[in-house]
Amino acid sequence: MKFGKTLLATTALLATSCLAQAETRVTYKSAKSTSSYYQMGVQIAEAMKAGTNGDIIVTVEESQGSVQNVMEVKGRGADYVFTTPPSLVSLAQGGKAMFKDKGHVKFADIRALFPIPSLTMHFVMSSKSGVTDFAGMEGKSVLLGKGSFGAREGAKYLKLFGLEDKIKLAEVEISNAVPALKNGQIDGFVTSGSWPAPNVVEAAASTDVHILSLSDDQIKQTKRTKLVIPAGTYAGQDTAVNTTSLPVVAFTTTAMDEATAYTLTKTFWEQKAKMGAGAPWWNGVNKELMSNIPGKLHAGAVKYYKEAGFELTENQM
Repeated sequence: MKFGKTLLATTALLATSCLAQAETRVTYKSAKSTSSYYQMGVQIAEAMKAGTNGDIIVTVEESQGSVQNVMEVKGRGADYVFTTPPSLVSLAQGGKAMFKDKGHVKFADIRALFPIPSLTMHFVMSSKSGVTDFAGMEGKSVLLGKGSFGAREGAKYLKLFGLEDKIKLAEVEISNAVPALKNGQIDGFVTSGSWPAPNVVEAAASTDVHILSLSDDQIKQTKRTKLVIPAGTYAGQDTAVNTTSLPVVAFTTTAMDEATAYTLTKTFWEQKAKMGAGAPWWNGVNKELMSNIPGKLHAGAVKYYKEAGFELTENQM
């Protein structure tokens, strides 16, 4: 009897050990827990678990920002996946801007896996304001918010388009933008985020709004990536909106093995439609966003993209 119990215990231990070995754990560093990008990380974690039958388990970590995500490459290992704009990776690898004098040999090992929803600029004006273009914003009360990418980018655009000091900057928290717009406290607000942006969805559903479209010349002045928000994305939006975006990508490093990178990339694209059914911002991710990745992809990701018929550039391989 003792031998039988010992045999059973040993068998159970071996089974548990094999299961542990079969299971791959990945850390996904995203954004602040209150942001839409953290929610995306949770959705990716759920998609990876479902798409691999639990073979890959993703743990989502909160982050204070994209720069921190890149900097942590220095001390992370093969299980590290993080999100950041490709432009920051380029700066890190070149030791420029916020990475000046903070370079590290591991930055050269950063590799892309797949694109996620871009940070998309929205200039939302109430229909009552009568504003249909940027020139019409003069003299109006506009909420930019503070400290965010959208606030900094919005301020830059107002200066570029000759509106600096010509509008009234509202002293309202960006979290209160929708009620402030609805009650007439402000004429409009500027926000960035994946599209459809939750606060813009809420604003369009609760009051009549007009989302400003940028001309090709204005987009060129911003030096950002053009993005088209399709007609019908928001309530009352009858035409497409031309705006700008900051691409965001999921990265890892060459420390990750090829098989794991391959499975992560393959599962992401195979699960994307299901994610989009529950969270529409995933519907804006398509093959065209691959062109927003200027640097190298992980070898495992390259393997999947070649199998799936994606067109890659020489720089990406």
